[in-house]
Amino acid sequence: MKGNCSGIILAGGRSLRMQGNNKAFLKIGGIRLIDRVIDTLLSIFDQVLIVAKDASMYEKFNLPVVEDLLDAQSPLAGIHAGLLSVSTDFAFFVGCDTPFIKREVIEILLDEIEQQADVIVPYSGLYYQPLCAVYSKRCVPVIEAQLEAGDMKVDHFFYRLNVKTVSYDLFEGVDRNLLSFFNVNDPSDLHRAEQLLRSGP
Repeated sequence: MKGNCSGIILAGGRSLRMQGNNKAFLKIGGIRLIDRVIDTLLSIFDQVLIVAKDASMYEKFNLPVVEDLLDAQSPLAGIHAGLLSVSTDFAFFVGCDTPFIKREVIEILLDEIEQQADVIVPYSGLYYQPLCAVYSKRCVPVIEAQLEAGDMKVDHFFYRLNVKTVSYDLFEGVDRNLLSFFNVNDPSDLHRAEQLLRSGP
């Protein structure tokens, strides 16, 4: 199903916990966070794009950039815009602030795609990883309805669709410390990312 899935980077966050600095452009090991994510996705997908609040900030990346179509402070708005912008039935979504996302983790999710599945998402048994997951275009009207109702939580619409969960056990075989799910939210996370990079995650 890989050929029927695109890769999408969500870059629409306000970076409030980073004192207003755009997380996408912060660096670890001298390389911007978003560049690390882009390189991984380009190694897998034929179609890769960025979803952002302001497309002009990302023009230099030589990738298609689309802006949120719905006025909502939620990653759901980015998922919605991304799904409407790709030519494939499915899209893998990941945040721009996940510097250690592994190709092998994404490929496990792609292997789990089934035509009848609407969401393919890592699941610990307690919580989902909805920003490292595959969504089908069938999610679009459900996301629109949820945002119209004022609910911004990504996984709140899961109960309305066919969700296929993928156990953490599968990912630990290729990413022992599950650093693919580590995202940089604040300065302490950025410092930890630098330490992890030096120690070889």
